[in-house]
Amino acid sequence: MKILLLGPPGGGKGTQAKFLIEKLNIPQISTGDMLREHVKNKTDLGNEAKSYMDSGKLVPDNVILGMMKVRLVESDCNNGYILDGFPRNLQQVENLNQLLIELDHTIDIAINLKADENELMKRLIKRSKNSGRSDDKIEIISKRQKVYWEQTAPIIQYYKRTGILIEVNGIGTIAEITGRITEVIK
Repeated sequence: MKILLLGPPGGGKGTQAKFLIEKLNIPQISTGDMLREHVKNKTDLGNEAKSYMDSGKLVPDNVILGMMKVRLVESDCNNGYILDGFPRNLQQVENLNQLLIELDHTIDIAINLKADENELMKRLIKRSKNSGRSDDKIEIISKRQKVYWEQTAPIIQYYKRTGILIEVNGIGTIAEITGRITEVIK
């Protein structure tokens, strides 16, 4: 099963991805993890990405897609995977679609974890106290939320039109949300 996990920052994607990894025995493909791995291993793509990162620029989509192409053909992806953190905008949806066609892959289901902005802010503020993550500061949280609602939220409509989007209520306990996801992936 090839799953696209969507939702705003603080929506529970990382937490629920862990559940899906265990339940389905498929890997989570995170663009951030891929970037760090390629940079650490000094691959050609990693060196190219690092040059952008070191100059404070975003890594271009073609570099990310190159990394994804390498990752999605690894043997642990044979039975599927969970895409987390990509695509983030409509151009990336188009780029991902081209890559999937090239690899003869299709996304089976796009799961959107829904939660309102106030609940998300509460979660992220709570997480910031426990996580030590540098991106969990209030001003950064607000900025990430704004970017999400402006750039990423429109892809939800795209996947809704394709008929593969399932919306899951992301409010409740971890177990309740996991139960809801379990129901939709049966």
